[in-house]
Amino acid sequence: MKVDYYLPPTAGATGAPSQVAKAAAAGFDGVFTADTGHEPFLPIAAGAAAGPGLEFGTAIAVAFPRSPMVTAMTAWDLQAMTGGRFLLGLGTQVRGHIVRRFSTEWGSPGPRLREYVGALHAIWETFREGVPLRFDGDFYRFSLMTPFFNPGPIPHPDPKVFISAVGPYNCRLVGELCDGIHIHPFHTVGYLRDHVVPLVAEGAALAGRSVTDIQFASTVICVTGADDEAMASSFAAAREQIAFYASTPSYRAVLESEGWDVGPELSALGARQRWDEMTRLVSDEMVERVAVVAPLDRLGDAIRARYEGVLDRVGHYTLGGSLDHLGPEAWANLVEDTRG
Repeated sequence: MKVDYYLPPTAGATGAPSQVAKAAAAGFDGVFTADTGHEPFLPIAAGAAAGPGLEFGTAIAVAFPRSPMVTAMTAWDLQAMTGGRFLLGLGTQVRGHIVRRFSTEWGSPGPRLREYVGALHAIWETFREGVPLRFDGDFYRFSLMTPFFNPGPIPHPDPKVFISAVGPYNCRLVGELCDGIHIHPFHTVGYLRDHVVPLVAEGAALAGRSVTDIQFASTVICVTGADDEAMASSFAAAREQIAFYASTPSYRAVLESEGWDVGPELSALGARQRWDEMTRLVSDEMVERVAVVAPLDRLGDAIRARYEGVLDRVGHYTLGGSLDHLGPEAWANLVEDTRG
């Protein structure tokens, strides 16, 4: 199981080099960025030199506001910059963000993402082999690539493509076309084993592949601390985060898989911004099933015990600053314990 460092959302390109150096010194296997308060590709370009040998990826970049051509060219350059160690992670986001934040067309997100991945591979084939660019889909059409605009081949394979997937369509799409899946931190091991893995396996079988060809990656919500007070604060932060995630209808399958019937009530309270009442609906059992709860000196062992054989790549989803303050030695110990 690989252990990855997720760049803090406040880091951006300016803070990336120091953060990447920190991850390299601690022994992490990879560094991932998110499409939140900063553009997700620039921190990788800025920080790659500080982490020779590390893998780098987006977890995730929002796909639809970016043309597949723009994403293909960016990923191609980052694959060259990182020595073939770039993992392109894509996601659909939700309608409100796509339409109102990005002012981009929304519709048929699953089929559109399928075409998006297909278009990437068609474009990369043109870059690599110099063949005419021909991709004709319902959402994307590409038919022009002159030598002046073609970056040409690089001495590395095409970038690996991961997508975030929650619903059945995208989980099957992972198995059919992708190299990996980014699993949302709001999950349980039972949900992964009973729902996500079988759906990915279905898609893989349709394409003549095996589920073992797919990398499963996720961050893990951590409830931890060096003493009881810190543990209690971290537990409360996790409860709030889980209440927020559980109020989102898109993630209700996790609740249903565990027999937790609080989803509709949480959604109704969330719509009215009654946050205190929401947290009271999240039981201690829910927190303990979603999050890994362990003192800091046993956290890595607890993560490994839960996820070994379930995830191929794991990162630490920090809450309440419970991990942000760690020094180099503590980070290195946590990575070593998590990896085992």
